[in-house]
Amino acid sequence: MSSSSSASTSTTDASTLRRNRILSSKLYFDVPLLKVPLIYSTAYDISFLGMEKLHPFDSSKWGRICQFLIMDGVLDKKSIVEPLEASKDDLLVVHSESYLSSLKSSPNVAMIIEQKVLYPFRKQVGGTVLAAKIANERGWAINVGGGFHHCCSERGGGFCAYADISLCIHFAFNRLDISKVMIIDLDAHQGNGHERDFADDRRVYILDMYNPGIYPFDYEARRYIDQKVEVVSGTKTDEYLAKLDEALEVAGKMFDPELVVFNAGTDILDGDPLGSLKISPDGITSRDEKVFRFAREKNASLVMLTSGGYMKSSARVIADSIVNLSKQCLINLSSSSLTSLDWLARWLGLRHSESDQLFTDEVEWKEI
Repeated sequence: MSSSSSASTSTTDASTLRRNRILSSKLYFDVPLLKVPLIYSTAYDISFLGMEKLHPFDSSKWGRICQFLIMDGVLDKKSIVEPLEASKDDLLVVHSESYLSSLKSSPNVAMIIEQKVLYPFRKQVGGTVLAAKIANERGWAINVGGGFHHCCSERGGGFCAYADISLCIHFAFNRLDISKVMIIDLDAHQGNGHERDFADDRRVYILDMYNPGIYPFDYEARRYIDQKVEVVSGTKTDEYLAKLDEALEVAGKMFDPELVVFNAGTDILDGDPLGSLKISPDGITSRDEKVFRFAREKNASLVMLTSGGYMKSSARVIADSIVNLSKQCLINLSSSSLTSLDWLARWLGLRHSESDQLFTDEVEWKEI
């Protein structure tokens, strides 16, 4: 057998193994309509380890986002979806055995995330993967966590131990019959992990809007960005939003996604110690609304991840943005199954008669 034939066989075997792992995974499970497409687990939060004393990383951000939404009266605690923890076989869909083994080394883990917090991050990975399934069914899903965009198949960095975005997309390819995905990465930092993982994959279009003067300085990965938008330190809200409008217009002409993965980092906020940008809280709200409207206009399902954000105020800002998305009827946080169907009909742009049929089918199902 020639070396080229051997390489082809090896690639085929690896692809088959990946697909088998995805098809046998338990991370995709059916979510009742009485649950809303918002994913969170108390296991996400890692503040009990004292990380906040060592670094500006807000390790309890995820739980406080949900607390704010519940206190605001827009979310019922019982309606939140809890994901499963990503297993080793799930992680091997993207990561190698050698990389996962390296995470057992304390120095290596410390270099990536400065604490031993792998279990909470595996739960967040499960949330990101599940979010694509729910978004495919309901039009959108928010994982109140995830967005580990500095991790690729063979290495982590910047608080990112697992490549949840890459895993999410591979699951979508194999389980949801999706063939075109757009990553809109609006974290302040370059998303070098997913850029490396999908460097030669034309099924994935990457729009990355980031500050080039801060971590990770991954110049090789920048070559793999389909649409690069650099916003320098000190950029303010109006300029940022104008650049985003232009970027989304170009992206819409270049690519027609079936799924949008929105990495919605809040480290672009004015005062964030790591982002070095000057975007206002209202600017975050406008940014998120623009991306959700873009996905709706493209008739694409959308997964939102909360990603970076290193100030205590980030949780409130994210919660306020989610409330705005609800007020703008871009998402629906009601736990009523009929209301969920009504919202889904509007998202999909169904005619009134088709929407009525959804109601009829649901009522008949309930009666049965």
